[in-house]
Amino acid sequence: MKIYNFKDLTKQQVKELCSRSISDDNLVKSRTEEIINNVKSNGDNALLSYAQQFDNIELSSLFIGKEELTELTRQIPSEVKTAIDTAYQNIYTFHSAQLKQEDKVETMPDVVCWRENRGIESVGLYIPGGTAVLPSTFLMLGIPAKIAGCKEIVVCSPPQSDGKVNCYIAYVATLLNIEKVYLVGGAQAVAAMAYGTETVPQVYKIFGPGNRYVTEAKKQVQNSVAIDMPAGPSEVLVLADETAIPSYVAADLLAQAEHGTDSQSILAVTSNKIAGEVILEIEKQLADLPRKDIAAAAIENSYIMLVDDLEQGMEFSNVYAPEHLILATEKYEQLIPLIINAGSVFLGNLTPESAGDYASGTNHTLPTSAFAKAYSGVSVDTFIKKITFQHLDASGLKNIGNTVEVLAQAEGLQAHKNAVTIRLKGLGVRD
Repeated sequence: MKIYNFKDLTKQQVKELCSRSISDDNLVKSRTEEIINNVKSNGDNALLSYAQQFDNIELSSLFIGKEELTELTRQIPSEVKTAIDTAYQNIYTFHSAQLKQEDKVETMPDVVCWRENRGIESVGLYIPGGTAVLPSTFLMLGIPAKIAGCKEIVVCSPPQSDGKVNCYIAYVATLLNIEKVYLVGGAQAVAAMAYGTETVPQVYKIFGPGNRYVTEAKKQVQNSVAIDMPAGPSEVLVLADETAIPSYVAADLLAQAEHGTDSQSILAVTSNKIAGEVILEIEKQLADLPRKDIAAAAIENSYIMLVDDLEQGMEFSNVYAPEHLILATEKYEQLIPLIINAGSVFLGNLTPESAGDYASGTNHTLPTSAFAKAYSGVSVDTFIKKITFQHLDASGLKNIGNTVEVLAQAEGLQAHKNAVTIRLKGLGVRD
């Protein structure tokens, strides 16, 4: 990992270091556009063709139904089933607390305003299944969708080599009472959910992380369908001081690195000594990882930032705006007020990112690529619309009427003014 010193860098150099741009971005854009147009034009035939091209499988059906999903769940080991059940309960408990009815507000006498929640009727969930199958992502998206009251939940995940889905994905589907999983991956899955095909229903909003093609596809379909956020390759920033435990820090950096070769694992640290010890630990732990080649490539794409103190480290972190921020320090409480840009935060030496990735209850579908400066992670709110209501009785109209008439007149919108005046006349307030 290359080492930089924050105090030796200009603001522009820091900005460039925090950029996640990759040299072949334009190629990804053009290829994604081709895939989207093909799916729009050719529907299921395009999806079946891409299954052969990208997944090396000839599908007889583009989905797995409820009976076959139930059959697949019988393959799940009991300890994994128990772990999924525990994660389900924790995630459900955390997210169910987010669904709250707001109070009605009387903005002036007898003028009452309020908001009510409505679940988005049709949502699409993309569950990655490339180099790693992610039932945890299914839980993170499906549970808040259910809590929000979404009526139709369309699930797409790449087919496995046997033309089915992993038994873990199948089990989560049964927990969520989802009757179909569509065997579609990549940018073509996003296109199918955005525009609909003969088999895959069109949805109103698309959720879920994925590779660069999935991310680019979500960006390109935004004129037709809403998306949760423009998330890309996963990333972590660990802020550490002399109270950090190097082996723990190294484990956290590698946990992020094994997601994919384009992941980033950044260490901001106040101590040269700790930095050196972390590097040694990375080399030691890396050798034993089954996905060591992937993790090693991601580590090569990452770096260490030396900072004078934790406050300077937070200054750097807020520019980077990490998806995951780990405060590997005993002084984490004093840093909480300084956090401005981050997707999800893990406090102290005993709180690994893995806890949030799987089972603590918080959502792991988070903004990457510095989008944490403007986006939040997925929550129940992401799956609902908030509709505003207002009610005026005769007294309320009399109280607010003149204000509306004056403002409408000032803007030159006479019909707006008349809509109030005619009612006031009906109440005998205007001649």
